[in-house]
Amino acid sequence: MKNPELLIRFCSRLVAIERRSVLTMECYRVEIKRFLKFLEETNTMLKDADIAVLTEYIVMRNKDEGIDPRSVAKAVSALRSFFRFAVDEGLAKDNPAVLLESPKSKKKLPEALDKKTIEELLSLIDASSANGCRDRCLFELIYSAGLRVSEASALNLKDIDIEGRVAKVRGKGSKERIVLFTDEAASRLKIYLDEARPKLAGTVNKSPALFIGRNGKRLSRKGIWKNYAKHSTLAGTSSHVHALRHSFATSLLAGGADLRTVQELLGHADLSTTQIYTHVDTAILRENHRRYLPRLSGEM
Repeated sequence: MKNPELLIRFCSRLVAIERRSVLTMECYRVEIKRFLKFLEETNTMLKDADIAVLTEYIVMRNKDEGIDPRSVAKAVSALRSFFRFAVDEGLAKDNPAVLLESPKSKKKLPEALDKKTIEELLSLIDASSANGCRDRCLFELIYSAGLRVSEASALNLKDIDIEGRVAKVRGKGSKERIVLFTDEAASRLKIYLDEARPKLAGTVNKSPALFIGRNGKRLSRKGIWKNYAKHSTLAGTSSHVHALRHSFATSLLAGGADLRTVQELLGHADLSTTQIYTHVDTAILRENHRRYLPRLSGEM
């Protein structure tokens, strides 16, 4: 079986049998395509690929690209899934990838912005242009609903209920959930749909996507990242777009929302994922402690 056909069958299995998301499938496809190229360059048959070969591949990736532990873990996961497929297809005797050690990446505290900083950032977006109006609406919605970038990109017109202030989003693993958004986001959505989107769509475009670019096609994740980076730099925050989702979660917890509620709104499968935001709140408490305690001690 030639490599292109092998990749197609592997990707089909990921979606149809392993129920992986399209994003995961694409990530694994890129990784395995790179691995198969490595086998060709080293004149190694797939059936002869053992733990030594896989280790050499990971070392090569690290040497050439300096990949971090998280990327190594993703590569190991892709290799394990691929060799399960290879064994089932009779292309390999066993799965050597199970012997690879997946490094544990350090959990970093999510970047969160305070409400004032977010309001200033959003207010600096020039909403007089079609693109600016869309971005103002998009980032307001991401913040007020706690959306992932991929979820915002995947939204369709039919998923939004402006009157009800709710939206249906597709999260990780293609799981659907209902999210809420603010009156401000609803107002921005109405303006965007009435004025900006028709200009971006043109006369013949029939895209179902909610957020579109100049060419009338769905605004991609990369497009969203790029646009946010531009506005963030102008606002002097140098933050990433994910900071809006993190700020949403942190604000809810700081306001007294319970973890289960925040878990549901964020679409986390495991409560432990949501609990990381409690550490963000602790970091804020520590900063306040550092700033104000010296004043108290000085007045005694």
